[in-house]
Amino acid sequence: MSDELETVGPIDYLVVEFPGNRMTGEGLPLLVDLVERGLIRILDLVFVRKDEDGTVTGMEIADLSGDGALDLSVFAGASSGLLGQDDLEEAAVALEPGSSAGILVYENRWAAPFAAALHRGGARLVASGRIPVPDLVAALDATEAAG
Repeated sequence: MSDELETVGPIDYLVVEFPGNRMTGEGLPLLVDLVERGLIRILDLVFVRKDEDGTVTGMEIADLSGDGALDLSVFAGASSGLLGQDDLEEAAVALEPGSSAGILVYENRWAAPFAAALHRGGARLVASGRIPVPDLVAALDATEAAG
C-alpha cells in the first residue's frame, strides 16, 4: 500500500452550498472535464440537504434540478467510503437551514508525478494550506496601493 501512496496526488475536499436548494448543474460539465483530462480523480461525491429544523439528510445522485434529466448520473458510484455520516453532519454545520450542499473529496492527479519525484529525492511535505481568493485579492490590492 505504501508504494501506491507514493503515486497519489494531494487529496482535497470542498463543501459547496446551494442556498434554497437551488442547484443549476452549471458546474457539472466542468467537473466532468477535469476528470476526463486526468487532472482530478473523484473519491467521494455526496449531496446533503439541511432542512429548516436542522435535520441533515443525504440526497441520491440523480435529477437534482427536477427537470427530468439525470444531471449527475455520470457520478453514480463515486464513493470510496471515506465520508461517513459524522462527516456529513460536520459539513452541514456550515450550511444555512433550507440549503443543500455537494461534498466532494478528490485527488489532485496532476500533482502526483511531482510529489512522487520529490519523495524519491528525499523531500517531505512539512506544511500545506490554501489561500482564500478574497484574501489574495485584498493582499494584491494592498500591494498595488503601497507601490
